[in-house]
Amino acid sequence: MSFLIFDLAFLVLFTLLVVLFLYSRRKNLQRQGLLYLYRTKVGIKLINWFSKAFSPILKPLQYIVVASGYTLMGFMIWFLVKFSYFYLSSPIAARALKVPVLVPLIPYLPTLFKIDFLPPFYFTYWIIIIAIIAIPHEFAHGIFARLSKVKIHATGFGFLGPFLAAFVEPDEKEMEKKSKLSQLSVLAAGTFANILVAIFFALILWLFFISSFTAAGVNFSTYSTSVVNVSEISQISNITVEDSGFLELEANNKNYFTTPLAIQQALDNKLEYVMAYDDSPAFNAKLEGAISEIDSVKIISMDDLTSSLQSHQPGDTVNIKTIIDGETTDYTITLAEREDKAFLGIGVAPVQSTGIMGSILNFVSTIKDPTIYYESSIGKWGTFIYDLLWWMVLISLSVALVNMIPVGIFDGGRFFLLTIWGITGNRKIGEQAFKISTWIILILVALLMFKWLFAFI
Repeated sequence: MSFLIFDLAFLVLFTLLVVLFLYSRRKNLQRQGLLYLYRTKVGIKLINWFSKAFSPILKPLQYIVVASGYTLMGFMIWFLVKFSYFYLSSPIAARALKVPVLVPLIPYLPTLFKIDFLPPFYFTYWIIIIAIIAIPHEFAHGIFARLSKVKIHATGFGFLGPFLAAFVEPDEKEMEKKSKLSQLSVLAAGTFANILVAIFFALILWLFFISSFTAAGVNFSTYSTSVVNVSEISQISNITVEDSGFLELEANNKNYFTTPLAIQQALDNKLEYVMAYDDSPAFNAKLEGAISEIDSVKIISMDDLTSSLQSHQPGDTVNIKTIIDGETTDYTITLAEREDKAFLGIGVAPVQSTGIMGSILNFVSTIKDPTIYYESSIGKWGTFIYDLLWWMVLISLSVALVNMIPVGIFDGGRFFLLTIWGITGNRKIGEQAFKISTWIILILVALLMFKWLFAFI
């Protein structure tokens, strides 16, 4: 039975327990719109003890925390500008990314939007990750607030249906009387804690991967493609590949395959070229999955795959085994010819190698090569745990980055206000800059959402 069935049952049970809890503690709840807040004193003693016991370390750490806040904010502003320019100027980005740019990370998001390049995101993952991320984030706010002698009124949880949030409630009036360094460190402490959580679970993920997974095949990310000049297309046939929605093109006496959307976008945007799949053996056989064997020879690296294909001649018929979700599929394929060599017609999209994101992807690739298919020694539980840890790292980093956007609802909003206030020495200028940054980003997000919406109309 699929884990999804158990996960949905857990979602229903958890929702019922939350409703029961809210009803039984309704006198202690405070409603703010659709959100219910449940205040407690749980954790305040721990916050007080930690801030006092480790104050010799925490006080100099304030400077690092604030520096991390500026680093995260700077990165997010740079990323927003770069991403927005690409997204708004590209004729295909909105459809290619599928998911709206403004959508909460809810359970089953990859499934709902059919995002194949992300692993499943179960409700079980969601509830575990929220607890592990939210508690250190909020407690870090509380610890640095107490370090500056700011009183903590309450800790607690927020409920929006089955969805949870944690909070620590410092005395706002006392906060405003503290130095700007103290306030900045309190605001950036939560995101700093998220970075530490991400690093910690990234280490666990790496250790778990190297101890539990072995290479079992080679992934290919695409079929071989060619750039076809639109003006040279002499014929477009009807849909020729069942259930795939591909059109067959003829250009320069060669056949290619592409989607109606690609053709339409090329015509609408007056593009000179369109990317099309070659008329290759792999495409015609609908080859899918990670290649694990060719003619009973194990394939566990790109070198193995290249050597195996080079050992054959054009016209040879080979048996290829692939793996998808642990299931093996057999294909019998006759190799074609290209440049006097045997041609199968698969490709691997290169990993971005430039910029900050490229450096991160290159580092990750040294641990888990994206071209290699790995199997766990503990079966499906290995994949389940790996995906959980992967989401943990990704969401921890995402929460840290998003929270430092200079917008009112995030920690970065007041962080930005205090920064401009500190630079200019004028609170009104800081508040005005804060309002302007908030409106600019909200308008930018609205434009991105409209672009996504119109892409699917």
